[in-house]
Amino acid sequence: MSISVSVEELQAAGFPMGGEPVVALDLADTVITVSDPATDLIESPAASADWWAVQSRRLPPGPIPDPAAVRRLRAAIRDVLDARLEGRGAEPGSMDDINATAASVPTSPRLVETPDGPQAQTRWHTEHGGNAALATIAGEVIALLGTPERIRLLRRCANPTCSMLFLAENPRRKWCTGNICGNRARVARHYGRARTGGTAA
Repeated sequence: MSISVSVEELQAAGFPMGGEPVVALDLADTVITVSDPATDLIESPAASADWWAVQSRRLPPGPIPDPAAVRRLRAAIRDVLDARLEGRGAEPGSMDDINATAASVPTSPRLVETPDGPQAQTRWHTEHGGNAALATIAGEVIALLGTPERIRLLRRCANPTCSMLFLAENPRRKWCTGNICGNRARVARHYGRARTGGTAA
């Protein structure tokens, strides 16, 4: 979808990262995989509701997905994206889970009358089961992985203690967020120069 959310909106809602061009990446970044055990940022019902509320304008209308279904899809997405970055094969079943979720809600095109004339819309047939938001997110990751020029932009934050993923649409981008990991790197460089008697660039 062309509608976007900003990292500032997600940070205001309590999430360190987000605002990527596809919701699938934002969902993958709701788990911090470098902590042991991994930290689930949407584990509580309140945090989950806040995250889906911010993302809702980029997704078809409908109820917040079942937490178990969200965790399953997120794990599959995270696995296929990490596998891509690490040059390995994804875990068995990850692509199956993504494909099944994408297919779980059939869609059909339809015309609706608007003040500007007829417009095309997509109808999500949730009467057949599934969740339209999760089906959309699964479809996004399929499109991303199936588009070579887009998936080549996939990066992991350059901070070794961060697991966040992003699309480096700006080729100079190295950090998930400038105000968190980017700022930590700047502070560390400044501290290192001060300790060695160097001067700021």
